[in-house]
Amino acid sequence: MKGRTPDLNQRLKQFALRVLSLIAALPRQPEADIFRRQLCKSGTSPGAHYREARRARSNAEFVSKMNGGLQELDETDWWLELLLETSMVDRGEVALLRQETDELIAIFVTCIKNAKG
Repeated sequence: MKGRTPDLNQRLKQFALRVLSLIAALPRQPEADIFRRQLCKSGTSPGAHYREARRARSNAEFVSKMNGGLQELDETDWWLELLLETSMVDRGEVALLRQETDELIAIFVTCIKNAKG
């Protein structure tokens, strides 16, 4: 019924763990605290949204949950983009996370389109 991707759950879990590792490596300064809070929320939330979507009772509910995850991925990309403009982190790791964010966004968009079509 719904566009389930078997390994997407694991991929989102790994993504969340990578985000958590990144924020753990941020320096202890007030500016980093903003990134820490925002990325912790937005970077771990897509997995929870996907998990809820997998248990949706209808296509409309599935699309709604997936759209929530898509919004969180987009927000994560925003914070990672901003973080790249700072000197707080390893730019290579942030760039890799942004690439994974883009790929996850594409997967979510495809799942949503498939569920609507």
